[in-house]
Amino acid sequence: MTSDPAVEDLLRELAPQVLGTLARRSGDFAGAEDAVQEALLAAVTSWAAQGFPEHPRAWLQQVASRRLVDAQRSEIARRRRERALAASEVPGAEPSARDDSLALLFACCHPALTPPSAVALTLRAVGGLTTLEIARAFGVPEATMAQRISRAKQRVASSGEPLTVPGPEERPARLRSVLHVLYVVFTEGHTASAGPALQRVDLTDEAIRLTRRLHQEVPEDPEVSGLLALMLLTDARRRARTDAVGDVVPLAQQDRARWDATLLTEGLALLDRALARGDVGEYQLQAAIAAAHDRAHRAEDTDWPQIVGLYGLLERMTGSPVVTLNRAVAVAMVEGPVAGLVVLDGLGPVPGDPHRVDVVRAHLLERAGRPTAALEHYRRAAARATSLPEQRHLAAQVARLAATAG
Repeated sequence: MTSDPAVEDLLRELAPQVLGTLARRSGDFAGAEDAVQEALLAAVTSWAAQGFPEHPRAWLQQVASRRLVDAQRSEIARRRRERALAASEVPGAEPSARDDSLALLFACCHPALTPPSAVALTLRAVGGLTTLEIARAFGVPEATMAQRISRAKQRVASSGEPLTVPGPEERPARLRSVLHVLYVVFTEGHTASAGPALQRVDLTDEAIRLTRRLHQEVPEDPEVSGLLALMLLTDARRRARTDAVGDVVPLAQQDRARWDATLLTEGLALLDRALARGDVGEYQLQAAIAAAHDRAHRAEDTDWPQIVGLYGLLERMTGSPVVTLNRAVAVAMVEGPVAGLVVLDGLGPVPGDPHRVDVVRAHLLERAGRPTAALEHYRRAAARATSLPEQRHLAAQVARLAATAG
């Protein structure tokens, strides 16, 4: 958007706040988003020439409100809302500090949208990411992501149900979709599907922040608690997942002293309270698996039989092939690599990154004493990986096995 990092960072921070306020007041999410985008472009030009205004958020709020009012003047049916919106603005006043990002998240989880489309809109509206940044996060060209976002808006328009911020009574029906979007955003941040870094901290931090807000609103919901616990227990390992140059450090080789003890304590307490309620769901089970890893002071102390059992429950609950893939690794740790390969042989297509099945198969084949077959799958995985740190890690495995075979 701009070459000035200070302006770029400030606009990224303010855009979701301004959008949330404007969408809440106007009830027109799509119109508010367009108006905020125009205000951001105006800010780039004006602030570069005149410097930062005294109240940057109020400046953006006022400009975006005017843009929205101008757009609404062409629609007679919206004149009443236009007058109410215009009357609500006090020129030069600093707007409320209210954080509307969670309301925006519920708006993005429109029933007419597929989960990928909802995730893209969430990253744009709530996370403040540009279309280019969202495209990079999912490893697609910017034009492709722009088309995806445009089609999502068209799908909402044709549904007959506007993309508006839902009221409190509508939120429970969207809660499951909201949890899924938060999970996907966190997962993409935890292990970026493409790019130079293994992790995107901006995404994981935003997912955790929003899930904390959601937990404050519905503290008794066990799956909200479970999802927050899963994020905290997973993010606690952040510092240990890469070395000094950004290369991947597998879980078994991580320095557990570098794990964040504060996040671990909070996550374990959340999980224990959620499980005590007795209504166990998929996010609680995933958090319980993360907890089993985190409670082990050393990799060899990990309770793998418990993890196998948890994956079995999760597999029956979700039917997810990704869960089956992970269960194959756990089974191999309990019953040996051949047993893990048997689980893997019954696996159907796995969505997402295509190289993960090859990574697991290569790992199990090597443990089973079949280095030549393992080398082939490591090569296939390295060729398919789109994350640069993962490419380097897999290339190192290829070089290591090739040297041994030679």
